[in-house]
Amino acid sequence: MKRYLVFALVGPFVGGFLLLLTTTYQSGYWTQTSLGEVGKLFVVFFKTLQYSYLFGFLPSLMIGAVDDILIHVRRIGPVLRMLLVGLFAFILAAITYGSRGSDSGTVQFVLYGLVGFVPAVLSSWFVHHYIEEPQPAAAAS
Repeated sequence: MKRYLVFALVGPFVGGFLLLLTTTYQSGYWTQTSLGEVGKLFVVFFKTLQYSYLFGFLPSLMIGAVDDILIHVRRIGPVLRMLLVGLFAFILAAITYGSRGSDSGTVQFVLYGLVGFVPAVLSSWFVHHYIEEPQPAAAAS
């Protein structure tokens, strides 16, 4: 249960911030912005944080469920599990957020994929280091 709590708390927070960074980059905000206006980005982030949790809560729990399934596979170690969970989240986020229009491309695919990859790997790492994981049962001979 603690695993899902970590994913539900960390995922929408980090993913929402990365999604905001990605959309501002895609819109050209960073090419016309001085460092004095970067504070506006954080104001927007904290004003929209409730929506990050509203729309990111269930996807984060789904990624947490994938992590929970993979922990029971005996041959998969913690690092490989983190990478598999991150890859799954990368693909889901890239498909969900990336458009298929004329502005689509590799950069957009990677940026939106990182919106899923980074929170998933970070949450899985927190779970691995700070929450006691169940040990898989030994196979009967």
